[in-house]
Amino acid sequence: MTKCASLATTYGLPTGRLLKKLSVVSGSRFFSTQYEEPELKDLMEYMDSLKNYEKSGVPKGAGTDSEDGFDLGRMSRLMDRLGNPLSKFKAVHIAGTKGKGSTAAFLSNILRAEGYSVGCYTSPHMMTIRERMSVGRSGHPVSAKSLNCLFQRIKHVLEKAVQIENHSLSHFEVLTAMAFTLFAQENVDIAVIEQAGLGGVRDATNIISDSMLAVSIITTIGEEHMAALGGSLESIAVAKSGIIKHGRPLVLGGPFLPHIEHILRDKASSMCSLVVSATDGGIRATVKGLSFNDKPCQSCDIIIQTERDFQLSLELFDVSLCMLGSHQLQNALTAACAALCLRNQGWKISDKSIRAGLEGTCLVGRSQFLTSKEVEALGMPGATILLDGAHTKDSAKALVDTIKMTFPEAKLAMVIAMATDKDHLAFAREFLSGVKLEAVFLTEADVAGGKTRITPASMLRDFWIQASQELGINIVHDGMAEYKELLEDGAIYSPKASEKRTLIVAEKSLAVCMKVANQILLRKSGGILVITGSLHIVSAVISTLTE
Repeated sequence: MTKCASLATTYGLPTGRLLKKLSVVSGSRFFSTQYEEPELKDLMEYMDSLKNYEKSGVPKGAGTDSEDGFDLGRMSRLMDRLGNPLSKFKAVHIAGTKGKGSTAAFLSNILRAEGYSVGCYTSPHMMTIRERMSVGRSGHPVSAKSLNCLFQRIKHVLEKAVQIENHSLSHFEVLTAMAFTLFAQENVDIAVIEQAGLGGVRDATNIISDSMLAVSIITTIGEEHMAALGGSLESIAVAKSGIIKHGRPLVLGGPFLPHIEHILRDKASSMCSLVVSATDGGIRATVKGLSFNDKPCQSCDIIIQTERDFQLSLELFDVSLCMLGSHQLQNALTAACAALCLRNQGWKISDKSIRAGLEGTCLVGRSQFLTSKEVEALGMPGATILLDGAHTKDSAKALVDTIKMTFPEAKLAMVIAMATDKDHLAFAREFLSGVKLEAVFLTEADVAGGKTRITPASMLRDFWIQASQELGINIVHDGMAEYKELLEDGAIYSPKASEKRTLIVAEKSLAVCMKVANQILLRKSGGILVITGSLHIVSAVISTLTE
């Protein structure tokens, strides 16, 4: 009998609602025509015919300004064929290793609160490709009807371009071109654009010229996509700095290592771009406390007083952020700095709108606690479930800090799935050294609708075993004879038997992982079930709530 069957049988899972649902939809909503709206069938089939580097992985050196780098020329030529839509609106361009999506959401909501029509382009999506594009004052994803109409209108241009470019145009390039065309068509006042294809100088979004750009933002610099962006933290910084344009202000999120910030500031200086850093003196943000009404919120003060390159001024007290954690407060601060830079350029943005935009921002899969109704829909009433798309060392640390801030004494069980191109060992170390874990279940979820980039659950388990050995943490894992003996009578899940030991199990079934992890916590008088490792596993869980 397989381990999956053993766990499922032991806990009576084969007839469970959660098992049935998650076994069908686990991770498959990413780029899947099976779950898209009927109106988008033609679009999704067309997009599936293109090269998709989110699904297959980005080639080495693709994001650098070298012979191996992606060719921005084909993106520029596609824009020309579509009538150069970027010339129709101003843009805020956001790059960085982490925090791009949250910062984009904060800033977009600030602008909407002021009454502007905003286009926002981000990646990836959870349930539907429409989530990547929002347009107008509502912040809602573009409708299926609007997106389909746009596709049908420009389909012949796209097909001709793909043919002329010898089928080298990618999924992300075409989608980016569609987003820019949509924003021009809808006459947006401004567009907030996340650099999410490669995140470097050769990212498909980096065809925004200085005349089109209002503000550029670099949130953080971390060790992700190392091979694609040159192999070092310094080369990543150089690649990200490619969004800095001549004479246009740069907002730095941070904090950055001193020599990394030096690289970014040097590039800005060479481009005659004034810099605002959200970590400069005179700019500060603090978390004052937490509230737990309908959902957890953190009460924050945000103070911005600068005199160096810009004279920016903002004082907001008792801002209620539902985006939790000090890293999200830093993203909110970065967005506020960008809003003030826009105000300096003549955009009407009140302090009231900045507050409303920050307080009104909430993203799925970012430190998201499921509601009681949602956990009941999963067949796990009474459970406390936290979803977060953390997948790097830095984002793991941010999640650890958020957990310690919100529930410092809680018992924890984790369910984790990750893509292949991540630092799995560093990710494991952050959790094992940061919090006391009752159990860790390593599982699998499709990445961008495919299996090419899935890290096998057994491989993830081996990384966690290695990390626990390095840190001297007492564990019981499913390769041990002791584990197999204890599993037979269920003793491993009793509070006494697993005291001071962390259980580490590789299990392909996400549903089984969630159910068993929750039962372990219940036998220990409750705790928090944390589901993380990528937005793909988060998507797999969220998708069950909409069935």
